[in-house]
Amino acid sequence: QRVNVTVRSGLPMVLSGSAEPCAQLVVSSIGVVDTAEQNQRHSARFFDVLTAQLGLGPERIIIRFYPLEPWQIGKNRTVVTFL
Repeated sequence: QRVNVTVRSGLPMVLSGSAEPCAQLVVSSIGVVDTAEQNQRHSARFFDVLTAQLGLGPERIIIRFYPLEPWQIGKNRTVVTFL
């Protein structure tokens, strides 16, 4: 209910100057990715899953964390602030 996933495969990507297979994970959330300490824990878990599932080395994966405020997410004809 609180997680949405979009997968876009086959996109041309360059990471660290190389076009070898790579992945980028973008994580945005309200109150879950607000600190370096939180994101360090999330990063370790995401890397474990992504390296296992995608067969990529950790140097070929990048994760971008975006903290959101409740007023930045629309849902059910309002914003999360009022839900």
